[in-house]
Amino acid sequence: MLANRPSWVIVSERLAPAISDEELTAVTHRGFGIAYRMLGSVTEAEDVAQEAVLRLVRTEEAIREPAAWITTTATRMSIDVLRSARVRRANYVGPWLPEPLIEDRSPGPAEKAEMADSLSQAFLVMLERLTPVERAAFLLREVFDYEYSEISEIIDRSEANSRQLVSRARKHLEATSAPRFDADEALRDELLNRFLAAADEGDVEGLERLLAEDAVLYSDGGGKVTAARKALFGRTRVASVIAKLASKQQRRGPFDVQLVKVNRQPGRILRTADGAIWDVLSIDVVDGRIQAVRIIRNPEKLAHV
Repeated sequence: MLANRPSWVIVSERLAPAISDEELTAVTHRGFGIAYRMLGSVTEAEDVAQEAVLRLVRTEEAIREPAAWITTTATRMSIDVLRSARVRRANYVGPWLPEPLIEDRSPGPAEKAEMADSLSQAFLVMLERLTPVERAAFLLREVFDYEYSEISEIIDRSEANSRQLVSRARKHLEATSAPRFDADEALRDELLNRFLAAADEGDVEGLERLLAEDAVLYSDGGGKVTAARKALFGRTRVASVIAKLASKQQRRGPFDVQLVKVNRQPGRILRTADGAIWDVLSIDVVDGRIQAVRIIRNPEKLAHV
């Protein structure tokens, strides 16, 4: 039955023999990778990628380079979606964090998107400083390595204006240090395990030893559930709050902990006894210490997990 089959398979049959299943899967992933970096939303990025593929199916013109076509379509659609999203984010309650991109053992289109530091939550939050068109031009140049002549065609601006947009974006981001992460994945995973164990034990001093002196805690509830309305700074304060949160969770009953990668960084999903997701936590590790802790509790951002 068609309703029980993956949408990209159905689409590929309508395209045959113009494009193979492998090519269609690749361009779908590409569209998602662009849209997610633009929007910071898994659900919206999946919608953009799917719509871009459907437009590819419906077009009557001969598409010689589907990847280039999808890049252009997904970028332009994302610019429009982001313009609307920025209005909503201006009134967002508390710190805004991107929807978590979770890696698991049986990934779908979202999880199979190319992974890199440009998918980190820190990087995506940094990009919120840019206008939608600046963000598109910057990503196409700095992440996807497009030439300015190509960028100008994708965003429908002159080449000179495309250069100006990228230059302006760099200046906007100069005040923000580019995210850095320890390359040792085993060390990062070990720090997460020690961090979670210390939190469960209420070991504030143990937590402090794992945190950088200027560590920061972000908690995104979006006004939907209980969460800190402002970022918390300093290892002492962060350690104390984390220990208190763990104590409250223990009093609520047993939780299931699933270790995962969240936007390429160490993280965990916390589920209640009935399987509902309580929150998604991730850490950034810099110079052997935990630099940032991010907790996403807004249920609207966890529906896809």
